[in-house]
Amino acid sequence: MKSHRHKSWIPFLFFVYLAVVLRITVFRSTFTLQHLCQNGKLTLTLFEGYFALIRQGNWFSFTYLFFGNIIWFIPFGMYLQYTKKSKTLLQAAIYGFLFSLLIETMQYVFGTGYSELDDLILNTFGAWIGAAIILTFR
Repeated sequence: MKSHRHKSWIPFLFFVYLAVVLRITVFRSTFTLQHLCQNGKLTLTLFEGYFALIRQGNWFSFTYLFFGNIIWFIPFGMYLQYTKKSKTLLQAAIYGFLFSLLIETMQYVFGTGYSELDDLILNTFGAWIGAAIILTFR
């Protein structure tokens, strides 16, 4: 009985996790429907912003953004692998990529952040790491 109760919390916690990720990435305080598709920023040059932070010596922002993009997606991959919604690490990475693509697209459309190619890569890697963690302990 205790194991069943434990497992019933997992989808709820995943829903909370998704809500938090969407809140910090898309539905920020700057979120509005007034300027739909007008304020979005798109960066297709890989790691351009990170190199600028390194040149400026802004190591805190670099570390927070670079590793944050990975870390925030680890629970996504863990959930997919734990619940067996992904059967392979590649499948978990693809789902992570698609979720990240959704976030980046929403950021562009709503103008609430920078839509960056490197975010897709780092988020996808984070989802892969999360799935690999679960596979390792299974």
